[in-house]
Amino acid sequence: MSIRVETDERVEIRDVTADVSRAISDGVSEGVCTVFVPHTTAGVVVNESEGRLIADVERVLEGLVPRGDGYEHDSIDDNGDAHLRAMLLGTSVSIPIENGSPALGTWQSILFVECDGPRSRSLEVVTVSAEGID
Repeated sequence: MSIRVETDERVEIRDVTADVSRAISDGVSEGVCTVFVPHTTAGVVVNESEGRLIADVERVLEGLVPRGDGYEHDSIDDNGDAHLRAMLLGTSVSIPIENGSPALGTWQSILFVECDGPRSRSLEVVTVSAEGID
């Protein structure tokens, strides 16, 4: 199942936990949910969805990979930093499913990280049921 994510900023972090929970296939009570970002300038992570932490993550990404730092790829479309940031973040996360819901820790959320917005993006959610596997 696909989830649409609309972003308004160049770098933006969105909590998509509720969207992913709704996307878990009906009838899957136990298994694994993989959330995949089919874009080269966005990522997905699991962490706390707290405003100050979100601001810290955005600041750290800028510090690690500053925009306009002479990347070769910038000569094509001026977004080399976004590609490099997305590579650091990763394109997917896998979360156990228990009782039909993502089995996240107390403070964990599924966070979509836009690195080259604003854009309209998609997340692909795949659930695999572990029932009947010996």
